[in-house]
Amino acid sequence: MIPQDLQQFLRDFYRSNRKVLFLTGAGISAESGIPTFRGDDGYWTIGSQNYTPMQIATNRMFRQYPRKVWRWVLHYFNNARHAQPNPGHEAIARLEPLFGSERFKLVTQNVDGLHLAAGNTHDNTYTIHGTLAQVRCSHSCDQIIPFPADLGHYTKDDIMPEEEWDKLACPECSELMRPHVLFFDEYYNEPYNKYESALRAAFEADLLIVVGTTGATSLPWLIFETVMNNGQPIVAINLEPSTFTQTIEVNELGWVLFGKSGEILPEIEKVIKGNQ
Repeated sequence: MIPQDLQQFLRDFYRSNRKVLFLTGAGISAESGIPTFRGDDGYWTIGSQNYTPMQIATNRMFRQYPRKVWRWVLHYFNNARHAQPNPGHEAIARLEPLFGSERFKLVTQNVDGLHLAAGNTHDNTYTIHGTLAQVRCSHSCDQIIPFPADLGHYTKDDIMPEEEWDKLACPECSELMRPHVLFFDEYYNEPYNKYESALRAAFEADLLIVVGTTGATSLPWLIFETVMNNGQPIVAINLEPSTFTQTIEVNELGWVLFGKSGEILPEIEKVIKGNQ
């Protein structure tokens, strides 16, 4: 499954002091049963109009229909809250201590927390699109707290009781909290999204491994472009062609591996561990 030249490269790379950066997207968590935002995962209805996830999960929509947006988030959250890390997550988690904290960084677009559940560390994991594990005040006091653990399970067709909405009130100013995620119409920053940290990791990377993402959002593409412009090799793992895989192939930047990340990443781990 892993080409011989890539196997040799990975062995030599591990024996060096060079740094690896993983960049993961929804594809790696799809194998844990979590639907992708851009897949054929249905829509949301407000009034008589249907919205895609990219239309409903916006700050603009949240300000107009905060409870309706929260119901969509809770619907998504309930799909994700019982998901378990798959072999792809677990392989990346085991690779972190192999390389060591100075040589390993992980940038993930996923808000599901499965990388951390698999064993990756907070210090070396940059959740650039936020996390469903926390909520923050939607107004000025900027409180960030854990997601209410006692909030019930609700589908998009359920009506949430008023006492449940009280659990989403800010403990400081009583305003409605919002998901601690990057809405589709918002910009990256360092405090919430580790923007500068992620770019620094890209600039310092000697190898980029891209898993389950298509390059449809700006920061992941900027990370890819930074590594590419620095002349460093890139490995892309995806089920089907994407902007990333096509760019690698056209410019001969590294290797493209088509298949399930839950199968390919453990194979990469085996190759690297063979050096121990």
